[in-house]
Amino acid sequence: MGVTDQISPYSRISPRPANDPLNEPTAAERILLNLGVTKPSEIDLEAVAYSLGAIVKFRPMDRCEATIVGNGRRAVIAVNSGSIPVRRRFSIGHEIGHWHLHRNRLLLCTSKDIGNSRLGRLDPERQADDFASDLILPDYLFRPIISKMPRVLLSNVREIAGDFHASITATALKMAKSGRFPIIVVKDGSSEPRWSMPSPLLPRWWKLRQDLDPKTFAYGLLHRGASEETWPRTIGADAWFDFRGCDRYEVKEQSFSTGPDEVMTILTIPERALV
Repeated sequence: MGVTDQISPYSRISPRPANDPLNEPTAAERILLNLGVTKPSEIDLEAVAYSLGAIVKFRPMDRCEATIVGNGRRAVIAVNSGSIPVRRRFSIGHEIGHWHLHRNRLLLCTSKDIGNSRLGRLDPERQADDFASDLILPDYLFRPIISKMPRVLLSNVREIAGDFHASITATALKMAKSGRFPIIVVKDGSSEPRWSMPSPLLPRWWKLRQDLDPKTFAYGLLHRGASEETWPRTIGADAWFDFRGCDRYEVKEQSFSTGPDEVMTILTIPERALV
């Protein structure tokens, strides 16, 4: 891992006390801990499924990304063999989540069900997504790595995603949810409305605009076929946000393509805007 071994300037903003409940391992993390997993390379999701009484099979699937059928203490997880490896991996984690959380229910999980951050936290598909994220990017392995990062760089996100065999999107979202960095992850597409995942550090008055401003690098990627840059780009906050006085700030934009009609963006908010 090549992340810079420095203390983040944001670590002092909202320190997490030792007795914070968020420090407690989740159900998914407890499974990994019970299996003795101590590093990302040891997270074998097929082995995890087997330890819970489920076997994984890969086959071509047209209508969905994955299914699980179980009876009593045994289950079969079927995953679309035509999907890319990180997608198949997340689908396995998602179905393990269903097996652990929603046993005795038949669920057909389409591409719109898996990894859909618009779903509410009580939705079974969102719960299975959160379980998958904790399996693939468990906090007890993830947080020590990002604690060495002074800021979020797309190159580091890609490196960490590779270490955990996770998608760049899932890794960026995990960084936002960690509450360590003042970032917001935004997804824009040609056919679907914008959605976002803000860090808990962000003040609520940092409201996103509803549209994608042509001045943004993300707009160039999505509509002009611009090439990706590997370093954060400074841009006026009013290109991304809509609140009184936002034109007094600048943010750091890092955008990357996730498909022919999709762009993800990591926006870093300046420290002086957090108080």
